[in-house]
Amino acid sequence: MKLVWLILGCLAVAVGVIGVFLPLLPTTPFMILAAACFAKSSDRLHGWLMGHRVFGPMIRDWRAHRAIPRRGKRAALIAMGLAFLLSVALGVAWWALLLQALVLVTMGSWIWTRAEPPSDN
Repeated sequence: MKLVWLILGCLAVAVGVIGVFLPLLPTTPFMILAAACFAKSSDRLHGWLMGHRVFGPMIRDWRAHRAIPRRGKRAALIAMGLAFLLSVALGVAWWALLLQALVLVTMGSWIWTRAEPPSDN
């Protein structure tokens, strides 16, 4: 079973890294998922991810406080807005824009209403 968790963790990291470059694909949830998978499969990879300079603090804030830093919230919302504008500029069908807007507004609202970590100003 450890092998399954290890593979899922590696896939989550890969998708999370892709999400750094693709605005509609979130990075943080995949890194949180990867940390959970690695916790069940590999102490070394779990330690690496938890100590990672970029991803570690986000994962620790989520685990400790179910919190997203304000900077992360802003970045996510800006990326969502830019992705929607790109869809408009590309002439995506109105029904797809409507569906995309619904998903983005729902997820954006959820992100914005999450707590912020105690150390975040």
